Amino acid sequence: MLYKIEDVPPWYLCILLGFQHYLTCFSGTIAVPFLLAESLCVGKDQLTVSYLIGTIFTCVSITTLIQTTVGIRLPLFQASALAFLVPAKSILALEKWRCPPEEQIYGNWALPLNTSHIWHPRMREIQGAIVVSSLVEVAIGLLGLPGALLSYIGPLTVTPTVSLIGLSVFQAAGERAGSHWGIAALTIILIVLFAQYLRHVTVCLPGYRRGRGFVLLRIQIFKMFPIIMAIMVVWLLCYVLTLTGVFPSEPEAYGYKARTDARGEILSVAPWFRVPYPCMITAVGLSNLQFVDMNSSRNLFVLGFAMFFGLTLPNYLDSHPEAINTGVPELDQILTVLLTTEMFVGGLIAFVLDNTIPGTQEERGLVQWKAGAHSDSASSASLRSYDFPFGMGALRSRRWLRRVPICPLFTGFKARARGSGAAATDVQDTADGASVCTKV
Repeated sequence: MLYKIEDVPPWYLCILLGFQHYLTCFSGTIAVPFLLAESLCVGKDQLTVSYLIGTIFTCVSITTLIQTTVGIRLPLFQASALAFLVPAKSILALEKWRCPPEEQIYGNWALPLNTSHIWHPRMREIQGAIVVSSLVEVAIGLLGLPGALLSYIGPLTVTPTVSLIGLSVFQAAGERAGSHWGIAALTIILIVLFAQYLRHVTVCLPGYRRGRGFVLLRIQIFKMFPIIMAIMVVWLLCYVLTLTGVFPSEPEAYGYKARTDARGEILSVAPWFRVPYPCMITAVGLSNLQFVDMNSSRNLFVLGFAMFFGLTLPNYLDSHPEAINTGVPELDQILTVLLTTEMFVGGLIAFVLDNTIPGTQEERGLVQWKAGAHSDSASSASLRSYDFPFGMGALRSRRWLRRVPICPLFTGFKARARGSGAAATDVQDTADGASVCTKV
């Protein structure tokens, strides 16, 4: 790690690193409106797609700004999550929201297309579901339930749930990359080459330092900017191949979408400025296995069965939408949405098996899992980096705020029950894992 949380890189590096972080999240962010447009039945309406793209970038910019200034200030890009996309597609796959014939959606294809009567009701359905689920998350955070559930939700429960988020959209990833496998493969190869094989290679670049004038700086450029460099190389190659006519000019031909002007019609029909209306709003999962004893046949069964069945059942229900028929339409809809969501099925199975099949705390990974969620005396100082940017003195003067789980002063319920009297910025390390700092 070149820069830790308390380090301040030079301003020009901050700009480049921020731009690279944006590019890293760009593909995942822009993929959401494209994938969602298909479920909203307006995938061929480029104007509506441009609305969705503009809205999502505006919203993620505002939420990222809030999170990094007055929020908990985690070093992340507050982009739209694929975890939201999977249940949204499950809701829109219900019989009520099945797409009508294209003649009913697009009419006679007269420009500009007006498909608001098709996608507005579906979007309102998704927004309502997001509002309700958000209220549930707020209640869970206010009640401090994550700390209380830490003894029951361990790495074997979290791993299938998070991993299935990425696995559930692999088909869409393949379809997008299949537009031109050569360009997709080149992008992947360059990113792997720069980020893994050449990450320790230093390059001498000219620079200027006060008092010393122009000097040669040794920079690990491949380690800091692998995404930017890979995208620049591939985009320039596509630009040259577009100008030279290597890529076909027919929209239906293979390789057309690799052209740099393939989406030019969106710019011609989209408004220059548009403010969204208010209220429009895999591998990481596997890393949790570092806490688990993977030599245990118990753990291998829990993980393997949860991930296998988490993909099998939703795939079957997608192919057989009428399989669930309880006689109560409302219950059928609820069960269909839940059981066609890979994360729910895999996470629920892993939770049940992990808590019912006998196994020691160490074997299940709960010992190290809890230890990783706590802060010791050495790391308590670093937790202060996540305090509010102002007003902490006023908060510390009000002792009752230590009982609020979402407050930076919260030290855990069990810590107060034992009368530990710990300082507000310290987190007590308990054996049962109930003393959790919600700032982490």
